[in-house]
Amino acid sequence: MSGSRSSVMGRPRGFDIDEALERAMRVFWEQGYEGSSLADLTGAMGITKTSMYAAFGNKEQLFRKVLQRYANGPAGYFDDALEQPTARSAVEALLRGSVRTSTLPVGFAGCLTIQGALPACDENRPAHDALVQFRNEAVERLELRFGRAVEEGDLPGDADPRRLARYVMALAFGIPVHAANGLGRAELDEIADQVMMSWPGVS
Repeated sequence: MSGSRSSVMGRPRGFDIDEALERAMRVFWEQGYEGSSLADLTGAMGITKTSMYAAFGNKEQLFRKVLQRYANGPAGYFDDALEQPTARSAVEALLRGSVRTSTLPVGFAGCLTIQGALPACDENRPAHDALVQFRNEAVERLELRFGRAVEEGDLPGDADPRRLARYVMALAFGIPVHAANGLGRAELDEIADQVMMSWPGVS
């Protein structure tokens, strides 16, 4: 009996976890959290509901795994931007990355962290809150980067890291909204160009 149970529990799932998460990410990206039904998700992932629950947990748990995949994949430009040698190059890398990710040829216009949260009823509040936290943490991390830039003399001494971070992230999060509204990569790059033209320098 125990041998039979062990063989069943040890049986491979029969599907690629990474590929399933990738497909789930695209469903959430296109349809948002509320708009993505379990049937939509399992259909795109090519698995049954039972397999989804066994591998990823419920819909909210799956979404959190997808969000982490998004952060490490399409939105990985954010971490790269923070590693740039100057505040100016960090901002440009962030904005250009937002443009690229919002206009991926094989993806969907916009941003998972923006579109995934709208609308949100009480039942889906945890997913909404996870996205709010994701965005707030991005602002906080950028604020720390700008604080370091002030200390190093890379930004003017009177620069306010928090205001700058909020300003830049408002633009970075706004770019996907315009992409979803139909603006193309060239037009979105013009927004980034305008920001860089007015970026504060050290006098």
